[in-house]
Amino acid sequence: MSAGWLRACALVMIGLFSAGALAAAKQPTAIVVGGGLAGLTAAYELQSKGWQVTLLEAKPSMGGRSGLATSEWIGNSKAQPILNKYLDTFKLSTLPAPEFVRTPGYLIDGEYFSAADLATKQPATAEAIKRYEKTLDDLARSINDPENPAGNSTLFALDQMNVATWLDKLQLPATARQLINQQIRTRYDEPSRLSLLYFAQQNRVYRGVNDRDLRAARLPGGSPVLAQAFVKQLKTIKTSSPVTAISQDKDGVTVKVGSVGYQADYVVLAVPLRALAKIQMTPGLDNLHLAAIKGTNYGWRDQLMLKFKTPVWESRARMSGEIYSNTGLGMLWIEPALKGGANVVINLSGDNARLLQAFGDKQMVDQVLIRLHAFYPQARGAFTGYEVRRYSTDAGTGGSYLAFGPGQISKYWRLWERPMQRIAFAGEHTDALYPGTLEGALRSGQRAANQVQDLAAGKTVDPLKAAAVGAAAATAGAVAAKESKPGFFSRLFGGADKPAAQPAVKAVEAAPAPAPVAAPAPVAPVAPVAPVAKEEPAKVAPAKAAPAKATPSKKPVAKKTAAKPAPVKKTAAKAEPAKKKTTNTQVSAQ
Repeated sequence: MSAGWLRACALVMIGLFSAGALAAAKQPTAIVVGGGLAGLTAAYELQSKGWQVTLLEAKPSMGGRSGLATSEWIGNSKAQPILNKYLDTFKLSTLPAPEFVRTPGYLIDGEYFSAADLATKQPATAEAIKRYEKTLDDLARSINDPENPAGNSTLFALDQMNVATWLDKLQLPATARQLINQQIRTRYDEPSRLSLLYFAQQNRVYRGVNDRDLRAARLPGGSPVLAQAFVKQLKTIKTSSPVTAISQDKDGVTVKVGSVGYQADYVVLAVPLRALAKIQMTPGLDNLHLAAIKGTNYGWRDQLMLKFKTPVWESRARMSGEIYSNTGLGMLWIEPALKGGANVVINLSGDNARLLQAFGDKQMVDQVLIRLHAFYPQARGAFTGYEVRRYSTDAGTGGSYLAFGPGQISKYWRLWERPMQRIAFAGEHTDALYPGTLEGALRSGQRAANQVQDLAAGKTVDPLKAAAVGAAAATAGAVAAKESKPGFFSRLFGGADKPAAQPAVKAVEAAPAPAPVAAPAPVAPVAPVAPVAKEEPAKVAPAKAAPAKATPSKKPVAKKTAAKPAPVKKTAAKAEPAKKKTTNTQVSAQ
């Protein structure tokens, strides 16, 4: 009897030990929604840490938002450390950038000007641009911490202004103002739709970054080459799988693609805000997140590639780098054609793009050709065809990339960096330092993957310790209205040079996090769907794509000075030290 009892106890103990061992050895699972560079990065990093990952992409191809250029200008490891890390990991080669692509040029009233030409032939315009750049640099320098730009009430007040109003106060000559407007709308959005605080914060991020660091090399094939390298590493990918609903409870998450359900422990949502609006969430998002989805401004861009049988510009060094025009051409640059001839890629941005929405593709190309013909009369005769990509009317994007409008930093700053129960968010719009760029997309994917791992380990995840959002920001706004702007701000915006009032929001104070949403009542269980084997092949955005943002970098409009930038706080997501910045890499910034 005693021996039998002991054997029974032993068997029970062995069973309990085996069950515990199996539970401890259970492979964690994650679903990544969105196949842009942010989603690909998150999936790759989680899979590398031993997670079982399923990636769901709504479109037939991978790579997210990509452009029409056949190559992409990128920064070196100082300017884009995350990008260069993955290029090394996947052994992707780059080519050194020639010197002539590193400086801007201008098309003004039928004539091409290099930066040097402008100084000698149009000194008033060149001097006005320098004055603008100096004033912008002063404004950027006033932001001590670019990860908390509204750290005091004086800076908070800048978020209530748009960039156009600030430019009006500079009283720039007409030509200089036209060129500056073109630079700003190309890299962000129309100045009248852009928060002055956001504009200053982005220039603060890039302050002191050398042009040679920002446009150091060319990546043949553009960002789709990097996307394909990620795709080759991932085991489970489902394209043409638009997610319609996500429900989560204390046990896990269910992701619906039509009538098909996928279950996992955690989810990374790496889609643009407009796409997120189409996903039904249970429990639902709170009012602040819903307002951010609906109200956050995105820069508008349409991109055209004009094809010519022969170059119609004067020399190889002409029409290279970033070229800005005062005649509505937008920002353009030369792309080497893969099969002979020459291509010109043109970004129509801001209100220029909005005004042309009523035009068909051919009509829009004709309007651009008319303007280009004024500079190069041989253009129409050498023209052979075109390609068009309209980001502004893409139902899943609603624009091209994040560009905070007036008052939006005060409401939504770093809102999407905080996970919601079992969901972490990624995408260029979730990166505080480099939104709208490839570097920002890659950084956000890494952060989201780290957050999911921390959640699985039972750690508290709160990356917003230094962000002033919600009620704290509202308090700052109330005080800002009563304060006089000191010194530098007085000269810019008027008012006596009185000592600055004590900041209403301290840079180190965290805004109160929204109360966690209670887990929903159990929903009807959805039968787990076995992971679908990786589709062959998993397509990447057109092989000839380049950054959606434009081949030129999203580098600040102002000329960077050699001044040493103030130290930037590291993000809670274990991100690399303050990145100096991403060049034109704004692709698949999903």
